[in-house]
Amino acid sequence: MDDSLSFESFFEGAKKAAFRAMDDHGRGEYDEFALHAGVAIERLAKAALVRRNPAYLIEFRNGNPDMLLYLCGDLEMEIDQVRTVGAKDAIKRLRRLSVLGPDSQLDLLIEIRNGAAHTSTGDKAKSHLPTLAVHIGALLQDLGLSELAFWGRWTSAVGVAVDKKRSEIQRDVEIRIKQARHLFEDRFVGLPDGIKETILAKPSDGPMLGPMTMKNGNETLFVLTVAPCPACTANASLSLTPLGKSRGGGVNLVPDGLQCHLCGLELHSAEEINASGVDTKVSEMPMPTLFNFGRPLPFDVQWGETHTG
Repeated sequence: MDDSLSFESFFEGAKKAAFRAMDDHGRGEYDEFALHAGVAIERLAKAALVRRNPAYLIEFRNGNPDMLLYLCGDLEMEIDQVRTVGAKDAIKRLRRLSVLGPDSQLDLLIEIRNGAAHTSTGDKAKSHLPTLAVHIGALLQDLGLSELAFWGRWTSAVGVAVDKKRSEIQRDVEIRIKQARHLFEDRFVGLPDGIKETILAKPSDGPMLGPMTMKNGNETLFVLTVAPCPACTANASLSLTPLGKSRGGGVNLVPDGLQCHLCGLELHSAEEINASGVDTKVSEMPMPTLFNFGRPLPFDVQWGETHTG
């Protein structure tokens, strides 16, 4: 039997596809995520089948009758004549063996995977990261292998994906932070030691805007400041909007967005920012500076010290 049909080949292929799926999900490429997640489950399912018996890989519909002899090691075949069971049938067989249970979300992920090969699925696959994690976990349990042996650096992220003790927002934000951190660290693979630390220690001269306070007369409209990124620790842009006045005459500011120009992490609401653990209580800004934009604006833009709360 060809080495590409061995347990080791299917297992390593599943790991490679699963890692790509996690990278795709972190970049927001959900079509690619669906493709690689489906491939990961299919290959690990085939690894579970071939571990039991290579004959379980036989494709019955329009299959070659010589495949049984080939998979049992009693016949040689040209590699282009070899056909094995598809993802749907592999999953069906493992359900019959009580390795996997019925799950409409898994069936949907496989359908999205098949459809994503021909057309865009939009964001439909975004919510299926837990589906991937749960069924990879079930297959690993059947194989007697640990999550760490398969997921490596992604182990904690997939653990979060299936942690029901966290809220949906907490799970989503923590996974996105871990994805952004891994994608950021990947940029420095093969570079000299200390490059990452030098970049993080250097004040930002990239596209990050701020800090600034936008006012219309005495009314604060918008505040943009900086905060340590929860993924890479660089200075990220943090926007805050006023929510009424405090008893002391100040302004209550609520964070509503965070964007890191280094690792690409974006958070889009106060709930997401609070879930990330970013400290928004104190914001340090430069001394006030006036800007002349040429044509007068219906509001003032001032840079200076701002306090939240």
